[in-house]
Amino acid sequence: MINPEFLLASLVVVLVPGTGVIYTITTGLTLKWRASIAAAIGCTLGIVPHILASILGLSAVLNMSAQVFSALKMAGAMYLLYLAWNMWREAGALEINKKSAETSATQIVIKAIAINLLNPKLTIFFFAFLPLFVSKDSSSPTMEMIMLSTVFMGMTFLIFALYGILASGISAYLINSSKAVKRLQQAFAVVLATFAVKLAVSEK
Repeated sequence: MINPEFLLASLVVVLVPGTGVIYTITTGLTLKWRASIAAAIGCTLGIVPHILASILGLSAVLNMSAQVFSALKMAGAMYLLYLAWNMWREAGALEINKKSAETSATQIVIKAIAINLLNPKLTIFFFAFLPLFVSKDSSSPTMEMIMLSTVFMGMTFLIFALYGILASGISAYLINSSKAVKRLQQAFAVVLATFAVKLAVSEK
């Protein structure tokens, strides 16, 4: 069964505006909703290599000892706190630039894949994020991480697609309500930091 805290933490992470979200929204603005679906597919596929790299590395580490597991979990929590701090500090800095570029669905998917594939921070993120939700007593940490990763990817696609489909309304809100955007990003930062602390002190 998927940990509810994993679902909430993943939702916060996926909802936070980043390069993939901006590209999907911009694509939806300039090339309409069908193109934004292609962008969402590409952004989701772009995180697969990072997840695979993280799982392969984590599988070896998590099987070493309980001490290593705890140390990795604490390091992951610290990294999430770092992300929360950056999110708080950079709140309000979100910008959307309207520009028409690709018209082919294939081109959109390829560019979206590249946007996430060429971001090395994603591998570090998943390396820190996944162990936080793997049970210390799990009989198969690798399978559990694969399951969590699959759920995360599903959420990524759905949220990104929703962002793209509602791009016109969302863009108007983001552009005209910079104060509200800043508060929303700060709220995300607080939620992420809270999860980091709670998960760091949890037994499993």
